[in-house]
Amino acid sequence: MQIRVLFFGILKDLVGRSSETLELPEGARLEAVLSHYASQAPRLKPLLPSVAVSVNQEYSGPGQLLRGGDEVGFAATR
Repeated sequence: MQIRVLFFGILKDLVGRSSETLELPEGARLEAVLSHYASQAPRLKPLLPSVAVSVNQEYSGPGQLLRGGDEVGFAATR
């Protein structure tokens, strides 16, 4: 399944883009997206505890189940 990922503020600079499409297996949870970007952008990893995450413009936790077409947003809170 494909989801759209948006990065805001400093996270956009750390990842090097404002958005992208990410391919995930069916039944993936938000924690898989967090893990993906922690490994792809190591400078992001220490900020993860203070990152606000949304799915389809609603705050969400790492256990949130994702569906194809979802939009995931990341924003630093400090």
